[in-house]
Amino acid sequence: MNQRITLIKNAKIVNEGTIFNGDILIEGDYIKEISESISAKSADVHVFDAEGKYVIPGAIDDQVHFREPGLTHKANIETESRAAVAGGITSFIEMPNTNPQTTTIEKLNEKFEIAKNTAYANYSFMFGGTNDNLDEILKVDSKQVAGLKLFLGSSTGNMLVDNPEILEKIFSSTDLLISVHCEDEGTIRANMEIYKERYGEDIPINMHPIIRSEEACYLSSSKAIELAKKTGARLHVFHLSTGKETKLFSNKKPLKDKKITAEVCIHHLWFSDKDYDEKGTLIKWNPAVKGEKDRKQLLKALLDDRIDVIATDHAPHTIEEKNNVYTKAPSGGPLVQHALPALLEMHHKGLISIEKIVEKMCHNPAILFQIEKRGYIREGYFADLVVVDLNNPWTVNKDNILYKCGWSPFEGTTFKSRISHTFVNGGLAYKNFKFYDTKYAKQLTFERD
Repeated sequence: MNQRITLIKNAKIVNEGTIFNGDILIEGDYIKEISESISAKSADVHVFDAEGKYVIPGAIDDQVHFREPGLTHKANIETESRAAVAGGITSFIEMPNTNPQTTTIEKLNEKFEIAKNTAYANYSFMFGGTNDNLDEILKVDSKQVAGLKLFLGSSTGNMLVDNPEILEKIFSSTDLLISVHCEDEGTIRANMEIYKERYGEDIPINMHPIIRSEEACYLSSSKAIELAKKTGARLHVFHLSTGKETKLFSNKKPLKDKKITAEVCIHHLWFSDKDYDEKGTLIKWNPAVKGEKDRKQLLKALLDDRIDVIATDHAPHTIEEKNNVYTKAPSGGPLVQHALPALLEMHHKGLISIEKIVEKMCHNPAILFQIEKRGYIREGYFADLVVVDLNNPWTVNKDNILYKCGWSPFEGTTFKSRISHTFVNGGLAYKNFKFYDTKYAKQLTFERD
């Protein structure tokens, strides 16, 4: 079989804080050359004219829930990775709260096998920590697995780690990057009892950020950071939702030297508590979408580098499940297809530069997880590339939503920008709402000692 050779001409290349006009030569899986002008050397070269559109590195989503195995009525690795590729996300790190949970090496390997056969985007997985699986944690190969995920607040799949002694033992015993969901369970339970007594099961949705409160988030995040400092563990705090928490993080060191890092998700940057009246349980997430002030403070911390990464926390449920009363409606929503278009909409509003979007969605996840040869447009790197048309409006509707669950919290939203083409490992995987049959995805590998 002849090696694929593609020449991308007339691109506006966004990489490492700069935007420049140039061409990109792809040979097989890799970027062979980046230059101001490259000529096709033979008739075998497929020439793709970017026509002055932006070309960015494929985004790396460090937190998704693709629901396989066991919860595949909501989603699976194949459907959601296709949606991710359509949204310019070419690599994902999937969470362990599936059914069964990914808390043994055997179950981890089963997920790798599923992804190998069905994923459209490059893949890795988090290994789940529990109150009783330290022996399994210590068997994990850090060159094959993205990191360890601990739930310090209960969420879908109930993998709560609530034993302080075990938590300290895990932090002290592993070199894996530890990612945490931080919400204090005692605070949440006490709040829930108050509102259940007042309203019964049908609690108004706008009570969600009061039940899963700023206090619950801050208490848990600050404890996790304290423990990381005490043990020297490498800690990454997922999905910050409050302005108060941003004060716990620093921008004094470059990312590669930070031991304690943070992420914000697209829904906490886009929605605020004023949206509950219109969106209801469709925007019920854990941690909860908080106030407008929190949203602005999260964006500020992202821009000044106290927050390092933007992710989706893509976590689909069926519309029937979401339409339940408050206490029975699960938290989470689908986001991988629409996260980048939403950020580009924020760019159009003057809130964030394209260079900063690329830094937080592409470069920084690669640095933080030490992902091998991805996250940048560099010679010798895998050709994960996304062509972005900044002026081609489209409206999110049932006909173009690709999630298995068939709905989106962005339904009815018109985005000015669209992802027109996505290359995964040098192969054109997606073009204007159409997919190609070939799957080009690979397992992510990590540059670790």
